[in-house]
Amino acid sequence: MATDELMTRALDALGDDGPLSAEAIHRLADLADLPETMTIADVAALLGISPHTLRYYERAGLVEVARDGQGHRVYDAETVRRLVFLTRMRLSGMPMRDLQHYISLVDAGGHTVPERLDVLVEHRDTIRRRIRELTLSLTAVEYKIATYGGSTGPDVQDLGTTDRTALPDEPVRRALPAE
Repeated sequence: MATDELMTRALDALGDDGPLSAEAIHRLADLADLPETMTIADVAALLGISPHTLRYYERAGLVEVARDGQGHRVYDAETVRRLVFLTRMRLSGMPMRDLQHYISLVDAGGHTVPERLDVLVEHRDTIRRRIRELTLSLTAVEYKIATYGGSTGPDVQDLGTTDRTALPDEPVRRALPAE
């Protein structure tokens, strides 16, 4: 499943109202009812990703997966929990090299907690910057929607669209029809 589809599923599970919280994240990661072991197809369906992606994570050293007597992958709950984390980090835009570094720290043991914290704080700061950039882009889109007489979302302040049809970096086009 594509990243957009996985993010859509995650947001749908949370709903539109109410604040996002650690509890909401725990609900998304509730693995209490999982079987003791799962096949690659089961895990792919659960996480909304392809078996190819699961094999890629294994080749990249992010997870170790046991094999049964016939050589088929057998995922246990601990591996599935790690995969839930990995998919969330990938959805948040964490590059594979950073994820590999983080997992190598986790696998190295508890003495790496300060370095893990540094990795996560840096990633958090990157996410916050992206949110601000996207918020600015959303404001530009809402401005244009209001300019053309459309209705903006309830969380949008008055954008002052009385005489302008262009953003500052866009030429004003008074005589042309709406774009």
